Amino acid sequence: MIQMIVEIPGITSIKEKRRIILSLKDKLRRKYKLSVAEVDLQESLTFSQIGGAYVSNSKELGEKILNKALVFVEDTFPGRIQDVQIYSELF
Repeated sequence: MIQMIVEIPGITSIKEKRRIILSLKDKLRRKYKLSVAEVDLQESLTFSQIGGAYVSNSKELGEKILNKALVFVEDTFPGRIQDVQIYSELF
């Protein structure tokens, strides 16, 4: 599981913020097959908390995919990543 708080400076409306976050979520779903949602800070104008999950029978593969998704966000997202946490569990 990955959780990140992103900052989107220069946003003037919640509608504009939601459009940007929806685009990010869609790209993460398509490119990395993550289950993604905006899990907190929905009413904040410039911040959003995004959560994503990837299920695999390999801990190494799961962590690799989550780290690739993080690099993708760092490279393509028009804002700044303020905090990132990656959790991995093996059952």
